[in-house]
Amino acid sequence: MKRQLTPEDIRAAVYGGAILGGGGGGFVERGLRTAELALQVGAPELWTADEFGHDELTATVALVGAPAAPDPLVLPTHLLRALELLRRDLPRPLAAIHTNENGAETTINGWFHSAMTGLPVIDLACNGRAHPSSQMGAMGLHREDDYRTHQGYAGGKPHTYVEGAVSGHLTNTSNVVRRASVESGGWVGVARNPVEIGYAVRNGAPGAISFAIELGHRFLADGPAGAAEHLGGGTAVSGTVREYRCEQREGLDVGVVVLDDAAGTTLRFVNEYMTLDLDGERRASFPDLITTFDEAGQPLASADVTVGARISVLVAPAANLQLSPTMYMPELYTQLEEMLGVEFAPAEKVLAGA
Repeated sequence: MKRQLTPEDIRAAVYGGAILGGGGGGFVERGLRTAELALQVGAPELWTADEFGHDELTATVALVGAPAAPDPLVLPTHLLRALELLRRDLPRPLAAIHTNENGAETTINGWFHSAMTGLPVIDLACNGRAHPSSQMGAMGLHREDDYRTHQGYAGGKPHTYVEGAVSGHLTNTSNVVRRASVESGGWVGVARNPVEIGYAVRNGAPGAISFAIELGHRFLADGPAGAAEHLGGGTAVSGTVREYRCEQREGLDVGVVVLDDAAGTTLRFVNEYMTLDLDGERRASFPDLITTFDEAGQPLASADVTVGARISVLVAPAANLQLSPTMYMPELYTQLEEMLGVEFAPAEKVLAGA
C-alpha cells in the first residue's frame, strides 16, 4: 500500500515515536519541525514493503550522537548531504529509504529526504524502538562477514561541521561515524548500510512506522494511560528525581536517574533507558520499553531529566513491541553492560539469539 503522509500523521508519528524512544530517539519539538518542513517542501510517501521487489535496494537514514551533547546541530540540508554522499558510492540506484528506529525525531527520518528526492519511505525500521548502538540498527549485518557497508554523514554548526563518506566493515565504519558525531558537537545525520529490501524485511521491523503512528494517536487522545494500555504495559512508578548523572562517553549519553521514593527506584540509561530497578530488584531491562513522562504527562527524554522534577515511568514488555531480531543478539549488549557496570541481558535473550 502507498500513502502520502499528511499533517495529521505528524503529531502522531512524533509523539508515538517519542514514547517508543524509551528516553532516546531525539526530541519532540525538533521532530515536529522537521516533519512539518518535509510536508511544506514536498509530498513524502510511505510505502509498505510489498510495493517493492525483494532485490531492490534500500538504505538506512539515521541520526547518530549523544542527545545531551552541549552543541549539536543537524539541519535538513545535512540529511540530504549524507544521502548524497552515500548514493554516489552505490553500484546501483536506491529504490527507497527507511529509518533506523522509532523515536521523536527518528520515526520521521526519511520524510524530508522523500519530499526532496522523490524516494519513498518504507513502512519499516531497522528496529521498532530506539536503541543506542549503530550495530543494533544494522539488521544483523555485523554477522555477515562478506558485507561491505557504505556510510555518508554530515552535521554540526559552521565552526564544527563535518561530512564524509566511509566504506568497509560495519564495526569500523560505525566507529568512524560515531567519532564524527563527537567532533561535530554531538550529532550527525547518516545514510548507511544499503541492502536488498528482502533482507530488510527479514531482519528489520516491518510496519514500525504505522505502529508508532497508531500509538501516537492513542497517546494524543488518552495520554500516558492510553499509551500504556495500547502497549500492554503500565505505569511502574512515579516520584521526584533525587539524583541525576549524565556524561558523554564514546558519543553516547551514559547515566543514572534515582527517584526519592521508598523503593529507591533507579533507572540506568545509554541514551535509552536500559534498566529499571525497584527495591533493589530488576523490574524491566532493555529491550523492554522504559519511558519517562513529565508532570504534565509529556514524553521526557533521558537527556531532559532534572533533579527535583516529578516523573512517571511507563514499562511495556518487549514482546508487545515491533522489534527486529538484532534485539536478541547477545553480543550487542556487551559494550552497553560495560558502560553501565551492570548486566541486563537475561537468559531468554541469549536463548532467542542462539
